[in-house]
Amino acid sequence: MVLETISRIIKVQLPAYLKRLPLPETVTGFARLTVSEWLRLLPLLGILALLGYLTIRPFLPKKKKQRDSLINLKIQKENPKVVNEIDIEDLNSANVCYCRCWRSKTFPVCDKSHLKHNELTGDNVGPLILKKKIL
Repeated sequence: MVLETISRIIKVQLPAYLKRLPLPETVTGFARLTVSEWLRLLPLLGILALLGYLTIRPFLPKKKKQRDSLINLKIQKENPKVVNEIDIEDLNSANVCYCRCWRSKTFPVCDKSHLKHNELTGDNVGPLILKKKIL
């Protein structure tokens, strides 16, 4: 039933529709078309525009999935997250974490914004952790 309907549309109704379209013989003939003739052409022009777009779409530049881009391009890419720890004897508190992703709302102190950044971009940037050296 469905295939019969599709077959009828393609074999009978589509050719009849195309024969009734007011297609001018020359390019300048389009300027002489009336509003009602343009309205009759509208569905065909819409389908042609859609097919044209779908044809060139694979060749259009790809949009980024997220607005963020990678920060870390080459440092320790084999690790899930780059974290460096440095022991400092004269540090006042036990641990201090500094931001390296530039997205912290408390910059220069890390607020773990790198977690969202890494999830969105596939990057592996992490904080710089300064630890007080215990003697």
